[in-house]
Amino acid sequence: MLTLLIGYCAAFCTSISFLPQVLKIIKTKDTSGISLYMYLIFFIGVLLWLIYGLFIKDAVVIIANLVTLILSGIVLVLKIREK
Repeated sequence: MLTLLIGYCAAFCTSISFLPQVLKIIKTKDTSGISLYMYLIFFIGVLLWLIYGLFIKDAVVIIANLVTLILSGIVLVLKIREK
């Protein structure tokens, strides 16, 4: 039970860490300081982790990567729109 709690807490922290970046970009409309290629590679990696989580049916991996995929996807779309 403790390991599951630690897993959910870690997943929450790492996933929600993208929220301030998303909010800042939405507020300022400025993505000039963000690397398009870094976010593209990261997005693909998170998508693969989500697929992996679905294969192994692990709720922590699925939820964490779904949230991260959505938030990093927003940043990626806003960065692409800026170009």
